[in-house]
Amino acid sequence: MGLLPDIARGVDASIPSGGHLVSGYALGVVVGAPLLAVLGAKLPRKTMLLALMAAFTVGNLASALAPTFDTLLAARFLSGLPHGAFFGIGSVVAASLVAPERRGWAVSMMMLGLTVANVVGVPVSTAVGQTMGWRSTFLVVTAIGVATLFAITRWVPDVPVLAGASARQELGALKRLQVWLALLTGAVGFGGFFAVYSYITPTMTELSGIAESSMPIVLALFGIGMTLGNLLGGRLADWSVMRTVYLGLTSVVLTLVLFTWTVHHPVPAALTVLLLGGTGSAMIPALQTRLMDVADDAQSLAAALNHSALNVANALGAWLGGLVIAAGYGYTAPAWVGAGLAVAGLVVLTVSALVGRGTRGARVTEPLTGQVHGEEHGLRVATGGGPA
Repeated sequence: MGLLPDIARGVDASIPSGGHLVSGYALGVVVGAPLLAVLGAKLPRKTMLLALMAAFTVGNLASALAPTFDTLLAARFLSGLPHGAFFGIGSVVAASLVAPERRGWAVSMMMLGLTVANVVGVPVSTAVGQTMGWRSTFLVVTAIGVATLFAITRWVPDVPVLAGASARQELGALKRLQVWLALLTGAVGFGGFFAVYSYITPTMTELSGIAESSMPIVLALFGIGMTLGNLLGGRLADWSVMRTVYLGLTSVVLTLVLFTWTVHHPVPAALTVLLLGGTGSAMIPALQTRLMDVADDAQSLAAALNHSALNVANALGAWLGGLVIAAGYGYTAPAWVGAGLAVAGLVVLTVSALVGRGTRGARVTEPLTGQVHGEEHGLRVATGGGPA
């Protein structure tokens, strides 16, 4: 996203069309997360993580070598296929290594890689791309993929799958209404976050008067916000999953509305970007934990589907943001679109809470408190351990 103008120029595309590259990767995540999680249901978790990271690495190498916009779009789609399953299964592995009451914290530690990447990786890769060409950034990501393969081999423990795990068992999650409501909350509500972030570079350079060469600093601020928000969100999720999602979505609405004013002033705009990163990422561990709660024995698919939902949000936000920009409403319009999407996410979350009140015997957490009641609420983690 930090190199969107450079990439668009490099493949002879407009900035709104370049946003489709963001959507292409996101749609790859949407398709790949459930498909690969189900197909790999019986594979050892470590083997699955290695295979997924290898596919991601090859996809980024193809992105670096893509000669045209269409081939780059295809490469971004292929790169996105393993993303959701990788982070989903990684979250299940992390949750299986700690006591049930610390699952939110464990998931946030797994997600910490994504947020730290926004502090270091995105600004550095933006700077590298601006000085050495945007293709060099994808080569750097390819090298990081190779290093990650080594790290998984060396340090990730062997975690067996649940006894009786199968594609059919994983697909059972799709029969549960609360799973769909949780997915819809993330897909719609988080779209507001991406409606702005997808176009953050042209927005800040056009409206805030920040030089393009200074964008790595702005992106680093965003990443710092994401890191702090993720750490706080993990702790809050162990307190109350539903309340954490409510707080996160409400904060996103308020921050996006604030951004429509601060974006015209460099320092307030940069601070609002920091706040947006924090409010958005704070609810990710809670959304991940919520899906694992309501999916019962379909842990891998549920955890992977969270990333499908977030990347539906990515694609939706980038698409709608591009539409209003292309329609001539200016670079503040995506923030208003984003605020509307976050409000819609709050509506879906409220429906989920109300449905939960009437299904106390089902395998769901109690709305608003996140507490589990009744004999049927015992949920297994990836190792087949005690109730969650």
